Amino acid sequence: MNIFDQYLDKLKEVLLDCSKNENLILPETLDGITAEIPPSKFESDISTNVAMVLSKINKKAPIDLANILSDKIKKKDQLIDNISVVKPGFINIKFKPIFWTNFVKEIIQNSKSFGINTKENKKNYLIEFVSANPTGPLHVGHCRGAILGDVIANVLEFNKHKVTREYYVNDYGNQIVNFTRSVFFRIRQISFKEPFPKDDEDLYPGDYLIDFARNILSSNRDIDFENFDNISEKLTVLSIEEALKLIKKNLNSLGIKHDNFISEKKMVTNHEVEKVVDLLQKDKFVYKGKIKAPAGENNDNWVEREQLLFRSTDFGDDKDRALQKSDGAWTYFASDVAYHKNKLDRNFDQLINILGADHAGYIKRISSSVEALSKSKVKLICKVSQLVKLIKDKKPFKMSKRKGDYITVDDLINEVGKDATRFIMLNRSSDVELDFDFDNVIEKSKDNPLYYVQYCYARIASVFRNLEKDLNLEIKIDNYDFQYTNDEISILKKISEWPKCIDASCNKLEPHRIPTYLYELAHLFHSYWNLGKDNPEKRFINEKKQITNDKLVFLKVVSNTIKTGMNIVGVSTPEKM
Repeated sequence: MNIFDQYLDKLKEVLLDCSKNENLILPETLDGITAEIPPSKFESDISTNVAMVLSKINKKAPIDLANILSDKIKKKDQLIDNISVVKPGFINIKFKPIFWTNFVKEIIQNSKSFGINTKENKKNYLIEFVSANPTGPLHVGHCRGAILGDVIANVLEFNKHKVTREYYVNDYGNQIVNFTRSVFFRIRQISFKEPFPKDDEDLYPGDYLIDFARNILSSNRDIDFENFDNISEKLTVLSIEEALKLIKKNLNSLGIKHDNFISEKKMVTNHEVEKVVDLLQKDKFVYKGKIKAPAGENNDNWVEREQLLFRSTDFGDDKDRALQKSDGAWTYFASDVAYHKNKLDRNFDQLINILGADHAGYIKRISSSVEALSKSKVKLICKVSQLVKLIKDKKPFKMSKRKGDYITVDDLINEVGKDATRFIMLNRSSDVELDFDFDNVIEKSKDNPLYYVQYCYARIASVFRNLEKDLNLEIKIDNYDFQYTNDEISILKKISEWPKCIDASCNKLEPHRIPTYLYELAHLFHSYWNLGKDNPEKRFINEKKQITNDKLVFLKVVSNTIKTGMNIVGVSTPEKM
């Protein structure tokens, strides 16, 4: 039940009547008209800007037009108590108490679907996220983007869209050769006591490679590890398998599971790169040319070579992009273009990529390739996950580690747990840097947003527990003739915004709105709960250990909303804390 959509529909009916009978002039579209919760200083439930949207076209002052329309609106709905007009022309609507009784009745009866937009067309999404090089464990830099992608998928699925989660495995190129060599030297270290060549800067130094090496040795006793060149191909496959096992374990510890893992190497060996380049050449998007030195590069050291280039400038990029290196090998970008052609061939309605902060400059070229390949029918949406700063004792925090030159996902989860990791990583918009403060994460106060929301749910659970009722069971009550206080209505107003939160999270791909909403709802509830400390009439359970039906249903509505939101974020709702 989206009360804002409902009142927009009613408002549009009023406007159509006025256009027929009152000579009201309407624009071609009414999309600019909104219905929102007004600021708390106004004792109203819904506010609309309709008069300001229509004032210019009707050559009337917004305040005058608002006064005219408010009378028409009130006559349209018997549930309206009063309407006020405030400068510069907002129409504020106050409902009768029965409105909120009906609201609660409807969302209790439709608790599992409350928040879902049933009007919109449902789409088929492909979300590619994480896609870290398969050369070791996931680190904190990958963590935020992994959670962002997963929760975008969760909220889209909640809203009844179809979603495929995908991981692109970069298992081709020089970094894989160096990774395989690193595993080989660890195997030599274990089997032949040879020192690991630490002075070779191309090698991966992390001790986790010792575990990879041991696993490979124990499962492949028939392989002779004397000469690298003789076994490099087989060892690459085994090393990638070990890396992916660890990465999947890291993802699982975060509560994340991908549907597909797509291999870059298979793209290359199946000649998909050649095929997509041929296709782009036919459409005249590829040519042979030279690229000037990148910004900041010493022009004296830059050698211009003729290369195969993609015309990304046709789509607004600052320069054309190389598809082939001077030695004839395909660039990473070429493989990525082939991968996105593969995505397009699978006929998704919408493609989404989650990229790290260091890949922000890559967005224009890859989105240009999608536009070229789809003939501008498909737009690639890229969301950037900005950096995370770990803070403890008000200063940058470095955890002890043996994994290499970074802090791993497992390090972080072992320190604060999965729930805190997911909730806090999602607590700010992904396009701004995030301070992950360990002191706040373990604090039991409103400064710890996860604790604050979970404690709200636990408080409600304690009421049900004391009444020997199961919070998880659906409530069925025939008599819905309840009366709610102003304190309760202020919380119900917040709950009425839940469908708007879901819509915005889906349409803007901004899932941080959900923990923000949950925190605000929890704050209102805690404030209301605390009123009972000084006023027995405000307590949910009376001295006879009884609860009125209206309060029981009210608690159930709040708990359902919190539970639904926390499920989307992917964190638990403990009943005891």
